[in-house]
Amino acid sequence: MIPLIQKFDTVVLANGSFPVHPGPLVALRKAKRIICCDGSANKLSVEKVVPDFIIGDLDSVDDEIKNLYAHILIHRSEQETNDLTKAVHFCVENKWKEITILGATGKREDHTLGNLSLLTDYAEIASVQALTDYGVFNPLLKTTTLESYPGEQISIFSFKPNIRLTFYNLVYPVENRKLTSLWQGTLNEAETDYFTISFRKGKVLVFRKY
Repeated sequence: MIPLIQKFDTVVLANGSFPVHPGPLVALRKAKRIICCDGSANKLSVEKVVPDFIIGDLDSVDDEIKNLYAHILIHRSEQETNDLTKAVHFCVENKWKEITILGATGKREDHTLGNLSLLTDYAEIASVQALTDYGVFNPLLKTTTLESYPGEQISIFSFKPNIRLTFYNLVYPVENRKLTSLWQGTLNEAETDYFTISFRKGKVLVFRKY
């Protein structure tokens, strides 16, 4: 399976579970720049990978890391957004608009749900995807065709329950239907080497399993 973003120019490492799957680890190794969200810098240091910036309220960064990387610390203390959002906005401010997010899931489930729900918001200002140890999340704001392969496991989540969606080239068809609960678009499967999610305007999140 091919992620939408393949160059991995900018990787944002959130403070969830550090990736172990080869997919996100390749993105981390190939990244042109790595932006750490607060305490994720502690884990990156263990892996002997040097970040380009560490951003957040910095309350969970080890003192040793703070001293080592004092020159790349960006302190943003506002509490209206989480550290992942601060990092994405920092990237956009610097015109780094192809963003791959790692570490957005795992650990606390409330953080996982919050981070994933924000992906469609980020899609309004940047090209963004999230890689996990199990697959890729791609936020969509309009009709989109994605590369796939027969048998690939697909889940679709609609964050605007008033929009009508149509699925093409998936085993379980949906035609002009509103998804009023998050579970209703889950556990589908690709039939060919591509599939299409059709809708006029809204916020949709697609998960494709490795």
